[in-house]
Amino acid sequence: MVNKTHTIKASSVFSPIQVVTLADKDGNLLNSFGASANIPIAAGIVDGYSHINKFGYRDAFPNSFQTVWDGTTDYAYSAAAVVSAVSDTPATDDGGTVEVQGLDQNYNPVTETLTIGGPASTAQFVRVFRARMVTANTGLTNFDEIRIQNAGTDEAIIKAGAGQTLMALYTIPAGKTGYLLKVNGSIDANNDALFRLYARPFGGAFNVKGQFGVFASGFNYDYPVPLKFEEKTDIEVKALSQNNVGGGAIFDLILVDN
Repeated sequence: MVNKTHTIKASSVFSPIQVVTLADKDGNLLNSFGASANIPIAAGIVDGYSHINKFGYRDAFPNSFQTVWDGTTDYAYSAAAVVSAVSDTPATDDGGTVEVQGLDQNYNPVTETLTIGGPASTAQFVRVFRARMVTANTGLTNFDEIRIQNAGTDEAIIKAGAGQTLMALYTIPAGKTGYLLKVNGSIDANNDALFRLYARPFGGAFNVKGQFGVFASGFNYDYPVPLKFEEKTDIEVKALSQNNVGGGAIFDLILVDN
């Protein structure tokens, strides 16, 4: 139990809440982990609370555990550096813009909009966990694959026509604690896969926090008591399959100010 209290805004009225309890403007208690009770968090009207939904997909799981994301290798975390947005040859999407979301060298949230084929970011990104198309010069979204790169290494990839990354990974920002509420995964067609939820505390090693096997279906696990992750913790879902088939993974976090 976190001892500190936060408030939920309703005009000029404030009601105290704790991590596991929300109260409306009339003092009626709500279950903070129920879908309807989480609407105030999504609306941004609960001081100190926010929500993160991460979803990833991979075209083909290998026969060893690798990250569920848009790439074809295990995800590689880099040190703080500037990043650039480039389009696959023949650079059809150059001139469009991409919003890159991540953390700076102090692990604080940072967002910057880059021009595809243009200058690199001015911000130092120690983590990139999402990118999305803002404007496209090829129609409704990106025509070719867009790569967000750090010195030639892929930090994020937007598949052709997707308009956004599909990355089942996230890092808890500085000054926040993350509470993981749900994780699920799915496999394409009539096949098998094994999923693992991993977490790495700052300066530590990755540890398995959950393992889930599926065949011709998916899994969905709700944590009755959320998993707690400290600031700067890396979280990701990895998967393997003996049949080299694709699949996806999703997880949901509530972030609470320390």
